Amino acid sequence: MRDEQSPRPGRPPHPGGTPPRAERARRVADTLRQQITSGVYPHGMLPDERELGHALGATRNVVREALALLSDEGLIIRRRGIGTRIVTAKYGHGLERLTGLAETLVDYGTVTNEVRAARIVPHAPKAVTERLRLPDGSGAVYLERLRSLDGRPLSVDSTWLAPDIGRPLLDRDLAHRDVFDLIEETTGHRLGSAEVTVHAVTAEPDTARLLEIPAGAALFAIDRLTCLADGRPVDAETLRVRADRFALQALVHRGPVAPRT
Repeated sequence: MRDEQSPRPGRPPHPGGTPPRAERARRVADTLRQQITSGVYPHGMLPDERELGHALGATRNVVREALALLSDEGLIIRRRGIGTRIVTAKYGHGLERLTGLAETLVDYGTVTNEVRAARIVPHAPKAVTERLRLPDGSGAVYLERLRSLDGRPLSVDSTWLAPDIGRPLLDRDLAHRDVFDLIEETTGHRLGSAEVTVHAVTAEPDTARLLEIPAGAALFAIDRLTCLADGRPVDAETLRVRADRFALQALVHRGPVAPRT
């Protein structure tokens, strides 16, 4: 039966009328996703459709459609007679402060790293030497780690380090220590800032295999160039993170509006 508030097929919604059901379902799904990520349902179960509808001001049909969207994302699973269970809450990673991923995740469970590569590359790619402001043809240290949380793969991290920064790390415990901590420990200097760019990408077959997800699944590709406090770039990395288990968060402030030129 068609939702009585939905527009008839083929007819555009009236500008001042009720939005189409698909649009209302998307909005409800957005609200529920945010609540799940924020830990509103700590016991891992969502209320029934009637209760959700009352709380969110939506019909049961709209709530049912919103839950289907979240189920397709892999965020929840629905079982007749049992209810709606959160498969895995997304882990939040703040963007306001320079922290390693392991530092952020430590409150969520046990973080482990499978070190897949840790070596000196005699002639690093030109794109890498340019980012790290190294001479053309310079060597660099390359690290690749598969990061897991409580035994479940979460990200594949590829890191290029300036040679004097990276070499001492090759003798350290890369399986259990965060690279940022190791850099500060071995250099005696604090990290200062990082340029961060986030892309939405899909998993190619090799990354999908490592992360135990279907090829083509959604990922965050986080490109980060980290500098010492004096501004020298020392760490250029790309993190491919499962989007179904991860959320990026930031507290931002509105400052003065720059004048138009």
